[in-house]
Amino acid sequence: MNEPSGTPQDSVRTRWPEVAVAVLLQAIAIAVIADSIRVGVGWADDGPRSGYFPFIIGVLLGTSATWILVTQLRRWSTDHAEFAERAQLRLVMQMAVPIALYIAAIAVAGLYVASTALIAWFMVRHGKYRVLPSAAVSIGVPLVCFLVFERWFLVQLPKGPLEAAFGL
Repeated sequence: MNEPSGTPQDSVRTRWPEVAVAVLLQAIAIAVIADSIRVGVGWADDGPRSGYFPFIIGVLLGTSATWILVTQLRRWSTDHAEFAERAQLRLVMQMAVPIALYIAAIAVAGLYVASTALIAWFMVRHGKYRVLPSAAVSIGVPLVCFLVFERWFLVQLPKGPLEAAFGL
């Protein structure tokens, strides 16, 4: 028999992560369905309306999420499977928290400034690179993206106050 890798206090069971993901997917499904209904889910003279296929995807997603939630709730008291150890979750959070902050920073600082900060953070903190190579890459990558998307493809990406100060 395999012994558990740690005590119950050292790990997280699968119950809560499965419930959380199922509820999150249900919320996304509801948003997709609601917006699909807003733009029209029926059939027009020239074919399906804009919301037809997203509506179907939303219904499938919502059905799947509900199935996961109901299944997990039915086996709640008998499910003792381990999802991850707390130390493993800390490693995941070391990646997830900066990415969540990055997403929030895009709205405030713009894509290019937020990307520069994120790349620099990961290179210095997790890659153990020195400041000069980190600065070169963290400035160079957003600069190349700016040139490719904004200048070459003419696609406007979210900008913040720094880009506005430069008139971009």
